[in-house]
Amino acid sequence: MGVHGWLLSGRLWEPLETELAAYGRLWCPDLPGFGSRPRPRGLQPSLSSYGRWLADAVIAEAGDRPVVLLGHSLGGSIALHAAPRLAGRLVGLVQVAAGGGVYQPRAFARVRLGGATFLRWRPGWLADLPAAGAIRSPLVADLRAARGLLACSTHRGAVRQLPALVNRLTVPSLWIAGGRDTVMQARYVRHLAGYSPLHRFELLAEAGHLPMRQMPDRLAAVVGSWLEEQGLAAGAGGDQRVANPFSCSSANWA
Repeated sequence: MGVHGWLLSGRLWEPLETELAAYGRLWCPDLPGFGSRPRPRGLQPSLSSYGRWLADAVIAEAGDRPVVLLGHSLGGSIALHAAPRLAGRLVGLVQVAAGGGVYQPRAFARVRLGGATFLRWRPGWLADLPAAGAIRSPLVADLRAARGLLACSTHRGAVRQLPALVNRLTVPSLWIAGGRDTVMQARYVRHLAGYSPLHRFELLAEAGHLPMRQMPDRLAAVVGSWLEEQGLAAGAGGDQRVANPFSCSSANWA
């Protein structure tokens, strides 16, 4: 399952879906309140609440079959909150431009201010134009969900909780950073990855914050290589339940 980041939608992963087609279907739903999926009234705009939603969605889609989660940016934090609830089902975690664990008061204050300013003044009417395309999701995102997740993800407690969540992972993880990413610098991805007992870190030197859009072929090559290394690729040895990790119909990628 591909988990998108703040203000984005499942469409983010479309180029990577094509590149990973040989492995099966990559399921990339919109998170509630983003894209075209409304936020249910009972879903609180916090990482823990979205983590519970994600775990429930994975179980509903994949049942008892093994799953691999792929998170991007804030979606990576949501995936970490979902992981403990998927014990026995989760067999791997891929994190793209997802790092942190170091609380920086001034930097996070600037992020909150910038995000709040955008949400307040965003020209929502542009979303109705035929040419809105990729910019539509930020323009129509649920205001409470967007504000809440931004505040939660930059809160001191939430930031300092990330290393503990990573340290408790019991499955192999792949962490991918972009050398030109100005949103989540590679050193913070490497830092958080270091708390995982079974991790591999990869740097895409020419990539920015959205490698699935900028260089989906290279990103897919890294992910595919890791899947083969872990015995999770189609036709690989090891756990025969994971015969096709990107397929929800025949197993295994939710």
